[in-house]
Amino acid sequence: MNQSGWGRRFCSLLALGSMVCVMVSGCGSGAGAKQAEVGDSTKEAQQTLGKSNIDTATFLKFVDDNPDIVDPQCTSDFYTIPMNCFDRLVEVKANDDGTSQIVPSLAKSYEVSKDGLTYTFHLNQGVKFSNGADLTSSDVLYTFNRLLTYPKSVNGSIASGLKGAKEVSEGKQKSLEGTGIKIIDDHTFEMILEQPYAAFLAQLTAPGASILDEKTTEEAGDQFGIDPEKTIGTGPFVFSSWTFNSELILSANKNCWSGAPACDGLDIKVVPDDETQRMMYENGEIDFLDLDNAQSQIDYFLKSDQYKNQIVEGTRVGIYYISLNEDIKPLDNPKVRKALQMALDRKSILDAVYGGRGQVENGILPHGLIGYNPNLPEIKYDVEGAKQLLKDAGYADGFDLELDLSSKDDQSGKDLLEIASAMWEQIGVKCTVKTVDDATIQDQKHDGKLGCYQSSWSADFNDPDNFMFTFFGNDANTKFRSLNYKNEDAMQRVTAARAITDETKRIQEYQDLEKLIAQEDAAWIPLFSKQHLYVVSPKVSGFKVSWNGWSNNYYHNVSVKR
Repeated sequence: MNQSGWGRRFCSLLALGSMVCVMVSGCGSGAGAKQAEVGDSTKEAQQTLGKSNIDTATFLKFVDDNPDIVDPQCTSDFYTIPMNCFDRLVEVKANDDGTSQIVPSLAKSYEVSKDGLTYTFHLNQGVKFSNGADLTSSDVLYTFNRLLTYPKSVNGSIASGLKGAKEVSEGKQKSLEGTGIKIIDDHTFEMILEQPYAAFLAQLTAPGASILDEKTTEEAGDQFGIDPEKTIGTGPFVFSSWTFNSELILSANKNCWSGAPACDGLDIKVVPDDETQRMMYENGEIDFLDLDNAQSQIDYFLKSDQYKNQIVEGTRVGIYYISLNEDIKPLDNPKVRKALQMALDRKSILDAVYGGRGQVENGILPHGLIGYNPNLPEIKYDVEGAKQLLKDAGYADGFDLELDLSSKDDQSGKDLLEIASAMWEQIGVKCTVKTVDDATIQDQKHDGKLGCYQSSWSADFNDPDNFMFTFFGNDANTKFRSLNYKNEDAMQRVTAARAITDETKRIQEYQDLEKLIAQEDAAWIPLFSKQHLYVVSPKVSGFKVSWNGWSNNYYHNVSVKR
């Protein structure tokens, strides 16, 4: 059946296009890191910490997630504070053509040794934390030691490749000093890897790699990331107050080393209800609305003559996919897996479930990611070809297939699997969609025993390693996702690619592996990546959707007129 036919068959689902599933952001560990637990004091509704008597008349106002902690090392979810109140040694810069690159930040320059093991960084001089303390090399050392040793840290993998990291994390060595980090002077230091890892710089751009002030962070103890006055960074904004479950206030750091921000501050509202968010935008109570946080309102804004021209969009660097567990027959047969790929009209699924707001993906590395291959062959929708593959595999009459749906998945996830089931029925594959408790889903998936399911992965850092190694780097990783990929040679190549120091050769190897794994071996079914939509007031200038796979943005250059 052609694309328009599928569109007619599932026209009743188009009204559900606004039910956009929030993409599951990857975490620094690349595998199931959990939000850090915090004390009961953070959960007392309406309790206010910090200075709350701030005139927000010229502050940028918007709705964001409801955090329980904003310590950069202890969250793999709420990144607005880390991204705007802190800085990293290097950052990712998004280019106008959709590409991106790593650029210096706190480190004004760096050199990498020929063997790819030693990174020498030179800090900008004169950088101060918002409390007036000078940034020095010892703060960097402290930051990476804390990543490995602080009990609530969920981003220790950022430092795990450094020489001596294992010993520090296990308590056998007190510090990385002299092994993984060598301080040369107050503004120069070396970071030494245990083995070459070409994605190391990209990893340093992640919010979890934000640089901390040693003295104030230690003095704050477990109140760092909870008490605004004790949560100090070098970024363009200062964390000023926090009314739990209600509002967070960030004020401009006028003396920021990288220049004062364009607005006086950020007034971040915590508003769970979608319709309330819409009304707040319409009433002028907020200046822009992240439609990932108000999913049911997407069609309302897109179809409104008043607001449709106020939509700003950008590529969310991530991919939706359907898993194929090779431990389950007949999914152990590559012809069967390829047939399942070819029998899905993925563009029609994107149109029906998400209103076409995205782009079909054909591999593992999505649009916007360093290493994305625009020349990767298309996985074509071909029902007759899929039937022939099943016949060649000995399944001319098809087979039964269970699709598992998490109890936490929203309507869009269910719609996606139901449409896929109907398409697979055309080639004789009879599907049953089974809703399973999310805790059971996660346990089965991580044990490698979950059947087919749909999910997504967003970039923690802008490098193909964050996708390739996470899913297909070794037996443990592929089992953790219930893919149970069997091509040992390909997995060894994925692991070896991490150490390739020639960037051109490294990217080519990843692209070759992507074609092998996703298309020839059909190890999973790539679906699509989605566009990230915002409604932005005409009063706002300078807003751009961040390159990343999260919902959070940088606001240094954003201004608002009252």
